[in-house]
Amino acid sequence: MTVLDMRRPLRFAVLAAATVAMGVTAGCAGGGNKKKDVAYVARDVDTLYTAAKDRLDRGDSKQAAALFDEVERQHPYSPWARRAQLMSAFSYYVARDYSKSVQSAQRFLSIHPGNKDAPYAYYLVALCYYEQISDVTRDQKITQQALTAMNELVRRYPNTDYAADARLKIDLINDHLAGKEMEIGRMYQRSGKWLAGTLRFRTVVEKYQSTSHTPEALYRLVESYLSLGLPQEAQKAASVLGTNYPGSKWYERSYDLMNKYAPGTTAA
Repeated sequence: MTVLDMRRPLRFAVLAAATVAMGVTAGCAGGGNKKKDVAYVARDVDTLYTAAKDRLDRGDSKQAAALFDEVERQHPYSPWARRAQLMSAFSYYVARDYSKSVQSAQRFLSIHPGNKDAPYAYYLVALCYYEQISDVTRDQKITQQALTAMNELVRRYPNTDYAADARLKIDLINDHLAGKEMEIGRMYQRSGKWLAGTLRFRTVVEKYQSTSHTPEALYRLVESYLSLGLPQEAQKAASVLGTNYPGSKWYERSYDLMNKYAPGTTAA
C-alpha cells in the first residue's frame, strides 16, 4: 500500500471545483462526434472548444486533450487558447498520461506565469508526480519530484485550497520517503552492515522525525550501536525513544536489549 490510497476524494473535489472555476462552458456545439475530430480541419474556436469539452464530458479524455491542443494550434491568439492549454493538461491528467499533462501545465505556466489559474496548473503538476509514487522497494525519484512540486505550490500560493491539500500530501510523502530509508536500513542490518544501516536510521530520526517511522528507527539505532560495540550511543538512542515514545513496543524492546547486552547502562 502506498500513500496514494488516501488521495482520491479530496483530489477530485478540488479538481472539479477548479474546472468549474476556469469557466469551461462554451457556446453551441458544432457536431464534434467523430474520432476524426483531431484531424486538421479549420474550424471556428467556439465549435472546436465545444467539441473538446463534449469529448471530456463523455469520458474520452485523450480525444479531448487532442482537441484542446488543436484549439491552441488553430487559434493561438484567442482567449480560448489560454483556457484550452489548461484544459488539455487536465484532460491528459484524467487519461493518466502524466508526462503530457505535466508538459501542458508547465507550458501554460511558462506563457502565463501570473495568471489567476496558475495555482491550479502547479497543483496539476504536483498531482501528476504524486500519483506515480511507487512502493518503497523501488526507486523514489518520482517521490522526490512530487515533494518538490508540492513544496513549490505551498511556497507560491500558501493560502489556496490547493496548498491545503498539498500540505497533507507532503506529510504522506515524507512518511513514504522515511519508509524507504527504513527499508534500506533493515536490509543493511540483515547483511551485517551495521554502520551503513545506522546512517539510514539516523536520516529518519533527523530528517523525518515527525513521521510514523521514528520510533522504530530509534530502536534500530539501539540494535546497530550495540552490534557495533557502542553501548553509550545505544543508550542515547534508547533514552530519546523512552522520552518521546514511552508506551511504544519499540521502547519496550530497546529496554530489554539494553538490559541484556549493556547491563551497566540504562535505557532511560
